[in-house]
Amino acid sequence: MKIAIGNDHAAPALKAAVKAHLEERGFEVVDVGCAEGERCDYPEKAAAVCEKVTSGECELGILICGTGLGMSYAANKVKGIRAACCSDYFSARLSREHNDANVLCFGARVVGEGTAIDLVDIFVDTPFSGDERHQRRIDMITALENR
Repeated sequence: MKIAIGNDHAAPALKAAVKAHLEERGFEVVDVGCAEGERCDYPEKAAAVCEKVTSGECELGILICGTGLGMSYAANKVKGIRAACCSDYFSARLSREHNDANVLCFGARVVGEGTAIDLVDIFVDTPFSGDERHQRRIDMITALENR
């Protein structure tokens, strides 16, 4: 699996740890994030990751800022993206299982490295259930997006 990852200036260290972990697991990681000491605007990084996902170049995306909120707001403005801001394992699992989320967002000022790596593992390892009622709801979200 190929995963896009991006971050703003609040999260270069956490992004590096997550990227290294994913690569250790055998994933190909496309890094479009901000390096240590650089400043950037999180909507640009969110757009870059979302482009990789919506184009099909990457199957999933991960976005990290200070809280995860700004990244999730920006990502969810991109057609075809279902971004979930998660800081707990239950939400990370259900974001994939029930909502077929394709971008995980979290905050470097909210979760530590261990929790971030666990969230990423849960997110990438959990498949969409394919359940009819969940698909119906995703289709309803897509209809809202297409208005």
